[in-house]
Amino acid sequence: MSLRIGIVGGTGNVGRKILQVLTEQSVDIHSLRLFASKKSEGEKIPFQDREITVERLTEEVMKEDFDYLLFSAGGEVSKHFAPIAVKAGNTVIDNSSQWRMTEGIPLVVPEINGDILKGYQGIVANPNCSTIQMVAALSPLDKVYGLTKINVSTYQAVSGSGMAGIQELQEQLADPDREPRTYPKTIAGNCIPHIDVFYDNGYTKEELKMVYETQKILNKPRLPVQVTTVRVPVINGHSEAIYAEFEKAPDLQEVRDIFGKSRGLVVMDNPEDLVYPTVFDANDRDEVFIGRIRKDLFDPKGLALWVVADNLRKGAATNAVGILTHMEKLKTRK
Repeated sequence: MSLRIGIVGGTGNVGRKILQVLTEQSVDIHSLRLFASKKSEGEKIPFQDREITVERLTEEVMKEDFDYLLFSAGGEVSKHFAPIAVKAGNTVIDNSSQWRMTEGIPLVVPEINGDILKGYQGIVANPNCSTIQMVAALSPLDKVYGLTKINVSTYQAVSGSGMAGIQELQEQLADPDREPRTYPKTIAGNCIPHIDVFYDNGYTKEELKMVYETQKILNKPRLPVQVTTVRVPVINGHSEAIYAEFEKAPDLQEVRDIFGKSRGLVVMDNPEDLVYPTVFDANDRDEVFIGRIRKDLFDPKGLALWVVADNLRKGAATNAVGILTHMEKLKTRK
């Protein structure tokens, strides 16, 4: 079936990456429309063998007929326009944090919990980029060993802040005295343990996103998740140092076998030959890369991992398109 698709926020980093992924995955598209704010109206965006003219986002266009509307324009835009689109009978796949923890709205990583979308029409929430790569790595192990606790530190690229973050890093690399605008402190040559706003409990919004989204996706509402998120001077690609505990002691060879058999995971783990993943390995790739796999020195039920992924692709665009294609597959199942 040829699909009528709209992308809200089609001129941004993730919107453009969605266009790339739609092409690579050969999604059968009947019509494709791009929507953005007034300042981007009329801009022409290349897609396959043609150019698409960006339209202004309005309430009226959201009432038109689409099979899927992919939102990547921020929480306030989604809060206003997504319900209008859904009321008109459209399915919305939203990349913002607006709906992720809303009761009754699915928060989906297709290879983990995609089947909850069978027969569903409405808003589907795309998880936080750092959450996606972490649960992608831990979910297969949870099924075998029973996940009981997570402790993770993230090292997140500036592309997670959009073009503003990339430009600020590049400007400060050229001029170390350039004052920060996007970040609270200089990002060039620095690590900032602060992503999004702080709450009274000392955690940031980004950290609590990972806590509650992980619990929801894995259907473990009481799972202890300890998070520290750090912005690092890397253009693209998020890295995570994950420590996880389980009900049963993991076997290292079995762990590697589980990863090797899991869709979308790539093991790079041979310390003797200095084989482990970095963001350069993950750049413009859909897979989640895993290395530095090792047991806890003191607790046989503990396991440490190094997990890397392209935050614009796996952490946003690819997962959103994956939700779309998974929903189409569910329609064909009896």
